[in-house]
Amino acid sequence: MVERRKIVLVGTGFVGMSMAYSLLNQGGVNELVLIDVVKEKAEGEAMDLSHGMPFAPSKMDIKAGDYLDCKDANIVVITAGLNQKPGQTRLELAKENAKIMKDITKQVVDSGFNGTFVIASNPVDLMTYVVYKVSGFPKEKVIGSGTVLDTARLRFLIGEYLQVASKNVHAYIMGEHGDSSFVPWEHAYVGCKKLTDVMKEQGKDLKDLDKIYEDVQQAAYEIINKKKATYYGIGIALTRLIKAILGDENAIMPVSMYQNGEYGHSGMFIGVPAIINRNGIKEMVKLNLEPKVQEKFDYSCNLLSKMIEEEIDPILE
Repeated sequence: MVERRKIVLVGTGFVGMSMAYSLLNQGGVNELVLIDVVKEKAEGEAMDLSHGMPFAPSKMDIKAGDYLDCKDANIVVITAGLNQKPGQTRLELAKENAKIMKDITKQVVDSGFNGTFVIASNPVDLMTYVVYKVSGFPKEKVIGSGTVLDTARLRFLIGEYLQVASKNVHAYIMGEHGDSSFVPWEHAYVGCKKLTDVMKEQGKDLKDLDKIYEDVQQAAYEIINKKKATYYGIGIALTRLIKAILGDENAIMPVSMYQNGEYGHSGMFIGVPAIINRNGIKEMVKLNLEPKVQEKFDYSCNLLSKMIEEEIDPILE
């Protein structure tokens, strides 16, 4: 008997459908249900995707559905919400999207769903917190896409800079998926060698790392200014996260996970490296941060804590 690998996607905008298209191309999922507040949009997307099935690597049943379809799903992916506008920060989206997230989460839970939530709606750290609070799910079963995309951008740029395959760059963006993110450069490697050692041997200026981070941090804003939205990168990143869960991979990915004092902060979701498997988050990969880097993490956490206290918790009461 074929193992059921069922994904429900809530939100058929650019991000959600980029993920769906990536899943169709990569295979590994045998059922995909699309939910959208505009039912006809979901129906049209399901038809369009299904017509590519003759060229897909494996069979996948694709349909438009409703929240009752979440009951027996392995994973519910939420990408719904208002889009980030040019010049608008992710945090400015918080109040508007929190109300949407609260309603969606209630409907998913009411279906009897007991799988894993994956959230990509922005601002993702705050929206993941909303899903966690409203659902009442264990913290390991609620995962935000966190800094997975930021990290992919970082690895791509380092790979281009050093002329090595980006898959062999092991470095992470941590913190908020947004303006207060940071790179713990002391934990960055090229293959099995420290990134800073590689740069010194090649006679490169370590100050170039500041420019690389700046390019990562500004990437979303630049893309939005040029083409109004970002979606391909996060779509592929979500597919990678889904496959790590379904495949029970114990893969290390920088996701938005609940903080319980590991880095001196509690009560919020923020991007840190974690081990991902069929249970969701198996455990956090705790890094020893240098004092100045810890200060950056503190700043990011405090920023999110303030937003939760002032903007999010009042909506959840």
